[in-house]
Amino acid sequence: MNARDSASAPRLHPERLHGPAPSVQRPTYARERLARGIVHLGIGAFARAHLAAATEQAIEDSGDLRWGIVGVSLRHADTRDALAPQQGLYTLAERDADARGAPRQRLRVIGCLVDLLVAPENREAVVQAIAHDDTRIVSLTITEKGYIDTGPGNAVQVIVDGLALRRSAGRAGVTLLSLDNLPSNGAQLARRVREVAAHDAALVQWIDGHCSFPNSMVDRIVPRTTPADEAAVSAALGLHDAWPVVAEPFFDWAVEDRFAAGRPPWRAQQVRCVDDAAPWEQMKLRLVNGAHSQIAYLGAMAGWPTVDAAIARPELAAHAMALLRDEMEPTLPPQVPADREAYRAALLQRWRNPALAHRCQQIAMDGSQKIPQRWVRPLAERLAAQQPIDRLALGVAAWCHYLRGVDEAGAAYPIDDPLADTLLALHERARSCGDVRDEAREWLSLHAVFGPLTGNETLAGAVGMWLWSLRVRGVAATLRSFVDAAQTAGD
Repeated sequence: MNARDSASAPRLHPERLHGPAPSVQRPTYARERLARGIVHLGIGAFARAHLAAATEQAIEDSGDLRWGIVGVSLRHADTRDALAPQQGLYTLAERDADARGAPRQRLRVIGCLVDLLVAPENREAVVQAIAHDDTRIVSLTITEKGYIDTGPGNAVQVIVDGLALRRSAGRAGVTLLSLDNLPSNGAQLARRVREVAAHDAALVQWIDGHCSFPNSMVDRIVPRTTPADEAAVSAALGLHDAWPVVAEPFFDWAVEDRFAAGRPPWRAQQVRCVDDAAPWEQMKLRLVNGAHSQIAYLGAMAGWPTVDAAIARPELAAHAMALLRDEMEPTLPPQVPADREAYRAALLQRWRNPALAHRCQQIAMDGSQKIPQRWVRPLAERLAAQQPIDRLALGVAAWCHYLRGVDEAGAAYPIDDPLADTLLALHERARSCGDVRDEAREWLSLHAVFGPLTGNETLAGAVGMWLWSLRVRGVAATLRSFVDAAQTAGD
């Protein structure tokens, strides 16, 4: 079924749930009886592939119908427009490959998304949903940049308005649950909520006494859904799904078990409820996300468009594994992971998954918001301990090199970043320096990204060296230089 045939097929709908093939999982509970227990801000693919998937399984396992999800789009109506005719139903396609490398997928129709709102169209409806008596959890995937948004319609302001309405109506507190890739994401959300609510001391006091902000870590690769994905999923389903979600089978979620009004009975195999999420956060940010960003910038520059295509290059796979083993893992707390070698091998296998086609450009966006927690913190720790930083410094250089906006084959691409104008202006100044070390110094003057490493001369020297190598020798030859250096040292 191609995209045109898919669009003409009968639409996925509660009345047609008997239609999909027997191998497709579908809701078996009384969906019409679901209470709206969760309001999720930022109802994109990532939330639909983890929060909704885990909650769907919890409802099926337990029959607890308190946990239907109200999904809120904060900017665009596209998710609502695609899923409203399906009454919130959509398909989760988990994709990997068999032992021979042939792609395979498992389909599940998710039913716990029961309502869809668009904040710019009806902000008051979102505030009312947060304040509703059934709501027990308000969760967020608004990306790193969402927490610095200070506009009147930003997510934190909407939350504060909803909490103020809950308080005035005499309703119980809720859990505010960030699922974004931020260190201490719950604590950061709590700080932002208190800042926005600071004009109302009584409200802040009520929030502190009645609400909770657990930290959490979510790990699952969720590439952007393409028209080809839509057609393939619809063909396998036998019904047209206007916006399915694609994800890897791997799923890991560590969340602090501090819920002000209860939580779904999530499966322990998927959701790890812990006392302290910090070790798991560091593991995800530094090992998974930190290496992912390097793969993205180096792959995008070299013309290796997807993660599996990039990691198939032996020189990049070797670099990524050495980055984890030699420079990232030593910065982690001792608790996790217990078997570092097995964890690295599993991560490499996930990156090699050919069924996801996770584009490097998707991962490369918003680098100014990601680099501080993924690279700057481990860099600062290693520099303070006078430990080598060669591979981390290559990542910084790769990001700077990527910001020129054209790959090694001359193909141009846009810079998608909230600081895009600043970065493009900085790139022009840096390239006019004439000397690569001065160029690196110019980049390292950007305090918003490099924080405590602003102006660090040791880092400037390493970044300048790699900038020269990437520009003159290219990505592949630069990566091979690590292998050549190791062979020379062995001789």
